[in-house]
Amino acid sequence: MNKQSKNETAAIRTQLAKSSYLEHSNPLYLTSSFVFEDAEDMRASFAEENNRNVYSRFSNPNNAELVDKLCQLEGAEAGHTFATGMGAIFSSFAALLNSGDHVLSARAVFGSTHTLFTKIFPKWNIETTYFDASDLDSLDALVLPQTKILYVESPTNPGLQIIDLELLGKFAKSHNLIFIVDNCFATPYLQQPIQHGADIVIHSATKLIDGQGRVLGGIALGRNDLIREIYVFSRNTGPSLSPFNAWILSKSIETLAVRLDKHCDNAEQLATFFDNHPKVKDTRYPFLPSHPQYDLAKKQMKRGGNIIAFEVEGGLKGGQQFINQIQMCSITSNLGDSRTIISHPASSTHSKLSVEERRIVNISDGLIRVSVGLEHIDDIIEDIDQALNSCHV
Repeated sequence: MNKQSKNETAAIRTQLAKSSYLEHSNPLYLTSSFVFEDAEDMRASFAEENNRNVYSRFSNPNNAELVDKLCQLEGAEAGHTFATGMGAIFSSFAALLNSGDHVLSARAVFGSTHTLFTKIFPKWNIETTYFDASDLDSLDALVLPQTKILYVESPTNPGLQIIDLELLGKFAKSHNLIFIVDNCFATPYLQQPIQHGADIVIHSATKLIDGQGRVLGGIALGRNDLIREIYVFSRNTGPSLSPFNAWILSKSIETLAVRLDKHCDNAEQLATFFDNHPKVKDTRYPFLPSHPQYDLAKKQMKRGGNIIAFEVEGGLKGGQQFINQIQMCSITSNLGDSRTIISHPASSTHSKLSVEERRIVNISDGLIRVSVGLEHIDDIIEDIDQALNSCHV
């Protein structure tokens, strides 16, 4: 049995210790606090001299089980859960950065992350410099004495650029930088950034980890010392994941591998369909041979994931017209659901970026993002084909 298969099995079989009821599925621990045996037990618990749960804003058995499963899948030493993916991103940066620090980030990042870098962190005298991930030779010149964090998404949202994690891991180590990777699109089933030198891996568990559009959640995983700082910050600022959502997400992980394989099967067929459709241009899918980083994607990812991006004719009007013709697929800004989702980044998730900012990260006005679901592939193709053929821009 290889390491990956052992990790997949462990993610299913890992459970909390059974209670006296010998339950097969772990129970929910819907409690705000936990009691102590006596005054000394209370003192030791607050002094963190034992591993007792004190208060569910700090820790909870359901959250601990979720962390344990994801640590095994990612190969991480420790982790901490959050109410949302953005809660995980914000808290990780806020915990690790001080006033005057500098962040070096790939330009292609999620819209809310861009807002953190450009609108919120500058209030605290924390600056960010963006780099072009297709020109990593330029990185050396961008590192400042106060640079502390190197940050990327791979694959990127929504342009599906693949970034060389091994190269950046070595670069971060040589410059003593904390290397953080948003692994949301790939999940730990398809990619493990820690193997390539990442110090922290972040997930919006709302997406493929949940897989059914039910709950919000986020998690940061990585080195013990860094997660400790993130935990202390979060314990005192309160972006906690609820035990109920942690329980849902822990159960979701048990089907992650089988779901991702089906997602990828469907996405590969849909990407090939797009690549041969007369009304589609610039199809982007990591495991499509026409993808500019195809070889790199094959090197660091197990499969190509469930996200496809493509461009329709007619710019903003053409993109909106296509969206309006969709009949079966869902129109929403989420992704990673069992149901196929169609979105138009220029008028939704990335609408806060200027036209020039979108152009720089290869988000055209006619770009469509598809989160390929688990429906029969023929039905997905039929709906999207009729929408494309109904456009007359």
